[in-house]
Amino acid sequence: MAVFEVTGATVVFALIALVLVAFVTEVVPNDVTAIGVVAALVVLEPWTGVGPRAAISGFANPATVTIIAMYMLSAGVQNTGVVERLGVYLADFTAGREFRALVATVCTTGPIAGFVNNTPVVAVFIPMVTELAETTELSPSKLLLPLSYAAILGGTLTLIGTSTNILASDFARLLIDGRDGIGMFEFSGLGLVLLTVGLAYLLTVGWRLTPARVPVDSDPIAEFEIADYLTSMRVRADSPLVGLSVEECDREYPDTRVLQARRDGAAYAGPHSDRLIEAGDTLIVHGSLQTIDQFRKEAALNKRVQQRVTEETFESTATEGTLAKAVVLEDSPFVGETVTETGLHDYHETSVLAIRRGSDLFRTDVDDRTLQAGDLLLVRTTPASIRYFTETGDLLVADERAVERLADADVDEIAPLSPKAPLAIGILAGVVGLAALDVLPIVIAALIGVVAMVVTGCLTTPDAYDAVSWNVIFLLAGVIPLGIALEATGGAALISNFLVATEGSLPLVGVLFVLYAVSGVLASVITPVATAVLMIPVGVDAASQLGANEFAFLLAVMFASATSFMTPVGYQTNLMVYGPGGYRFTDFLRVGGPLQLLLAVVATVGITVLWGL
Repeated sequence: MAVFEVTGATVVFALIALVLVAFVTEVVPNDVTAIGVVAALVVLEPWTGVGPRAAISGFANPATVTIIAMYMLSAGVQNTGVVERLGVYLADFTAGREFRALVATVCTTGPIAGFVNNTPVVAVFIPMVTELAETTELSPSKLLLPLSYAAILGGTLTLIGTSTNILASDFARLLIDGRDGIGMFEFSGLGLVLLTVGLAYLLTVGWRLTPARVPVDSDPIAEFEIADYLTSMRVRADSPLVGLSVEECDREYPDTRVLQARRDGAAYAGPHSDRLIEAGDTLIVHGSLQTIDQFRKEAALNKRVQQRVTEETFESTATEGTLAKAVVLEDSPFVGETVTETGLHDYHETSVLAIRRGSDLFRTDVDDRTLQAGDLLLVRTTPASIRYFTETGDLLVADERAVERLADADVDEIAPLSPKAPLAIGILAGVVGLAALDVLPIVIAALIGVVAMVVTGCLTTPDAYDAVSWNVIFLLAGVIPLGIALEATGGAALISNFLVATEGSLPLVGVLFVLYAVSGVLASVITPVATAVLMIPVGVDAASQLGANEFAFLLAVMFASATSFMTPVGYQTNLMVYGPGGYRFTDFLRVGGPLQLLLAVVATVGITVLWGL
């Protein structure tokens, strides 16, 4: 039996190493890697001890089902417009003052994220915070990173605040004798302390460390440095373009794109317009220097040297087109596709002019670029397409000015409030109450809440399914059996032995701190869910060997996994603000590193005081 455990643990460790490499390099999407884990565990069953039933147990795990239900409940509340309405009121509260804008952003996002999934909350707040920054003459970079961090901190307030909390509750039931999960508000006291300390940091030290990467009220053309890729040209009488529509022009000259045509002070948008080009028209053309020059010669056009193309060129005259910035979300169907393959131009009348990926900026061969999660796109699009992207979540439009064009300035039109808002909020409150009072397990209460949302019309069935981040669910369902294999083969005990060995030079509270710190670093690299699955069994086993409080060690991993600040890839909300804020990878380490260390100390002390070791 001992030989099996050592051999089995070695195989599981090798599999974990491959998984970690795949997570970090993202050679394939993380959810695909997780499903590969399920298959590998079964193929290697003689060593892993995980058969087919155990391998797919993650799909039937209460934590997985609960997280699916919470995504749907969050969508029901989101559909009421409550969060959007709150964002509009925040703009009034700030009264054009910088510090007020920061206070309003972090102090609102944090508490909301304790009850509503923080990803859609941040998605709603990004364009509003961008506009808020403009009205206070502040770089949006100064607000977007604190927005993400506050949302992450809010997840520590309740059991439903984040998926890692729900997962930890299930592990508590499985690994700790006498434990029936974790109560809805059992750790809320410490969560409130972490939120308070974190917000205090963001309002002081974090405020000074957060860089102003995006200039105040920046012209997106200047921000994406594409002025040299936009040219204004006049159509000569002998031009072969005369009599063609803009759409036909694009088909004839595929290497360039006509974004706008102007005539007698009026303008109309391309490239899908059926308006015919006439002699004397001014065309705003996008392309490389070489293709534009070739287009000018072949189409008999005169370059208007004195007319520089800026945002004002597009926005000075009302058309159906608008410039906007859009983020590619982690669960967007466009991830992994080239710009051409997405059909943005053909089906959504949207031209991608440039792509920002971290510190990299792509302005040539854009159509052949493969999109990745977190990419920020500069697009020329239409109000109808913006509506579509907003409703489907395929792209997150991060430019509030573009969103505002969908409606007048009236608050009821900008952020309409559904008459079902009180009902949806009441259903969510009922779910929380039933779980908090132990009337029903959280998984059953959440499922009842979803049924109530659908039956009462707060949520449609298609919207319910669309609300779930299925990539996260498959990731969770795939790595849960990996945790089972780690525990079954003795791998968790082997790792915990190294942790136990530190007791010789550290007090018990020091061992807890090391566990917290290691889990926090892992969460920043391989996602919080994977960290919780791998490290909770290690923490509980180490506590057992030390004769310490197993629940305290479990909480350390849970809080560390839920508070990942040091990289843009560690938490989805960090990735969402990465592009719109114009951040560099090192910005997250500079601002998030001290915060993560601070919270490691506070959480370790708090767990020791509240639960004992």
